[in-house]
Amino acid sequence: MEVQKDEQAVRRFVERFAVMFNDLGFPRMPARVLGALMVTQEPGLTAGTIAESLSVSPAAVSGAVRYLINVGLIDRIAVPGSRSDVYRVPMDVWYSSAVRTGTYTRLADMIDEGVEAVGGDETVAGDRLADTRDFMVFIADEFARLLEQWPEVRAEYRRRWNDSHQ
Repeated sequence: MEVQKDEQAVRRFVERFAVMFNDLGFPRMPARVLGALMVTQEPGLTAGTIAESLSVSPAAVSGAVRYLINVGLIDRIAVPGSRSDVYRVPMDVWYSSAVRTGTYTRLADMIDEGVEAVGGDETVAGDRLADTRDFMVFIADEFARLLEQWPEVRAEYRRRWNDSHQ
């Protein structure tokens, strides 16, 4: 059975995806490129194909893929016998990105510098900063526990989602 793809709905999704990521602080063009790569059935897309699908210039795609590679959300794969590369979103991108970054711990460490700079957590500013630091440590600890569970529960979540949306 061949699944029919609704091209208009896919385009709308890519733009909604980009707007939501942009609202979260992600640059707009990298968000659009990430969206385009998320919805492709192909193993990867060239920069030219991405540019065409988004109706943007190849230069805009070039900057976006460079950004996405640097933040670890896409891979660049050389095509043997070609000067072109293809770009793809790895299957476990969110998991591996979360494992790799340590963002909340780094934020807690940086915020702790602020606590010390304002005279410690006994000051008004220090107390506010220490509360933020402690929350970041809490999130880092809980996130680490969640990430440990993910490989085991991935299939269960897929099954539950499919069961509830039939």
